[in-house]
This record gives sequence, C-alpha cells and structure tokens, in this order.
Amino acid sequence: MTTLPTRLANTIYDDIWLPEETIKIRQQVRTFADEVLRPIAHELNTTPEDVSKFPWELTKKMGEAGLFAIPFEKKYGGAGLKYPTLATMVMLEEIAYVSSGVAAALIDVQLILFGNTLKHAQESVKEDLFPKLISGEIIGSFATSEPSASTDLSVRTLQTIATKVENGYKINGHKRWITNSPIAHHMFVLCKMNDAMSMLLVDMSSKGARVGEPDKKMGNHCQLTADVYFDDVFVPDSNLVGAEDKGLKAALTSLTLGRVGIGACGVGMAQAAFDFAANYMKEREIFGKALSQFQYWQFKWAGYASELENARNLYIKAALIVDKKRPNIQSMCAMAKLIGSTLPGDVVRDAIQVCGGYGFVKELAADGRQFPLESIYRDCKIGEIYEGANEVQRMVIARQIFGR
Repeated sequence: MTTLPTRLANTIYDDIWLPEETIKIRQQVRTFADEVLRPIAHELNTTPEDVSKFPWELTKKMGEAGLFAIPFEKKYGGAGLKYPTLATMVMLEEIAYVSSGVAAALIDVQLILFGNTLKHAQESVKEDLFPKLISGEIIGSFATSEPSASTDLSVRTLQTIATKVENGYKINGHKRWITNSPIAHHMFVLCKMNDAMSMLLVDMSSKGARVGEPDKKMGNHCQLTADVYFDDVFVPDSNLVGAEDKGLKAALTSLTLGRVGIGACGVGMAQAAFDFAANYMKEREIFGKALSQFQYWQFKWAGYASELENARNLYIKAALIVDKKRPNIQSMCAMAKLIGSTLPGDVVRDAIQVCGGYGFVKELAADGRQFPLESIYRDCKIGEIYEGANEVQRMVIARQIFGR
C-alpha cells in the first residue's frame, strides 16, 4: 500500500477540451503541488488553526513560482493569459488535490475574491497592490458575511455601516467567517450606506480595525477565519471600489467566480480520495483476492469516475463561459459549485469505508505513515456551505428555468 497514489486522472481523464496554455498551467501547478506543497500538506491539513502556523514561506514560494500571476492581465504584472479564469480553476483543482485549505485561502480568497475585486478598484490602488499581491508580499481578505448576514446579503440584513466624512468614510460594524482576516494586510468590506451597499478597501493596520482569534473549525485548518470589528475605521476616498451604492454588484461578481472555484476544489478533493482508495483496493487482499476484484467496489468506482468526468467538465465549461463573456454565467457557475462541492463527500465517504482503518486514521503510530482521507472528509463539507449555500445554487438554476 502506498500513501502517494498514482494519479488515475492521467489515464481516465483527457484534457482534450483545454487550450495548450491551460494544459501547461496544469502541469506547472501540479509540479509545484507535488514538490513544494505535498511535503508540508499533512501538517497544514491536520494542525488546528493558529496564526503562528500560517504558511508564509509557502505563500512566498507560490509568488516566486508565478502562481499568483495566473489570473491577471499583463498590465497588472500578471501572466496575461487568453483564458485566465480557466487557468485559475485548473490551478485550484491541482492545489486542492493536495490541500483544500491552501486552495481556499491562497487562491480562492486571495486571487479570486480579493484579486478580482481589486480589478475594480481605483487606478492608484491597483498600481500599488497588484505587484505586492502577485509576488506574495501581501495577504488579502474579502468581508461580506456578518453574524446575521451571509446567504442573505441585503440592505435589510447588513449591519456594517459606512458613513461619509471629509476625504473619505468611517466604518462601524462586525463581520464574521472572514477568511485570511487574522493575517490580512488589506480587506474589501461590504458596507451599508445610503440604503444601498458600497465596497471599501480597508488597510487592516488602520486605527479601530480589530480581528478576533481564529475560529476552530471542522476542516480547512490552514484557512484562517475570524470575526472582524470596525470602530470608526477611516477609509480614504481613493479606497472606494467603483461607485457608492454599487458594492453588492462588485461582491456578487467575485462570488460568482468563487463558486466555480469551489467546484474545482471539490473535483480536486474527490480525485484525491478516488485515487487513494483505488490504489489501496488494487493492493489490499481479502478472502484471497484484491478488493478491486469485488464487483460492488468496481461498480462504485466506475460510477465515481463518470461523476468526476462530469464535474470536471462542468467547472471547465463554466470557466470558459466567463472568459468568453457568454450569457448564462450565473446558472452555469451555480451548477459547477453544486455538482463539484457535493461529489467529494460521496467519494471520500466510500473511500474511507473500503480502506477501513487506513481511511479513518490520519497517522499510524506504529510506523509514522500519514493518510489523507480523514482530512479530505473534514475539509470537503464546507464546499456545500460557503460562497452561497448549495440550496441557493439550486434557486439560481431554477430561476434560469422558470424565471423569478
């Protein structure tokens, strides 16, 4: 039995739909994930949330490897790809194959939510922050959720308030579940203002900005989340994103892309669980034959291979629709998240079952071997919840069918 399984997607899945530039990105990110991330992934995936454990060195290496440049245009110092959304989603799958928490914190939030919103900031802000973001010098955060506002982001529920003052704004309020907040340098904050919503960029070293201790979560331990408090925090006029009262559009634009990312992360986790269990079944004998020879498990894994194919193709199609600016973006992104985030829970549950104790254990005391399924099982659940619960994704899809 091996704890570094053969990647079965190499023989089952075909990247025939992908442009050559995206295939190169997949290989670049996969090499980085195997050589740089994998040696530290088990510790990142199993160590409880702690600011002192945040992988700053990994962040720097990701910047040096050019991974943070992938989503962005050359004028911002980015890679200038023809299909940047597609490349970013493929990157998410490859990183999530090894660590979902790293994919969520350093790509989904850092590049999609924070980075995509930064594209809509004022030019002086973009010129200052994009080079630092792409190099891995700064960590960004994106704050919409509150104790009573998450799925329902509306003026009625939002309680964080921005007030216009001379040369800027003052923010008062309380955000919750904010990824990267304990270590963020800058944070986009959705605020209520003038019976509408506006998006402001907060320098987290500002007076009156305070972040609580990291939440202790079921999974994604290296994705640090915490409550954030604003007490008369001043934000200059230059840090308004777009126009006043247009903040919800900016937030939802980024969150829509993030939903595709969650689908891609789910595919990565599902593929990792699929591969580990399939390799185990080939090697483990019971009653005189390999587990892989039992029809029950053959049929299970045949089904999951088909579902992985569908989920991967769905997030790829959604990403291409975004890059080509075609219609039906909302419903296709919702489908990618719904299917991609549901699949890993099903796969890993059966993977643990067929692997028995080797699925349930995270580290074997007898010889120090480390096993991945326990952390995948914990990590995958959040995909069905955040960036729009899957029930909301069904509503989005239904509206495309029946209208509002």
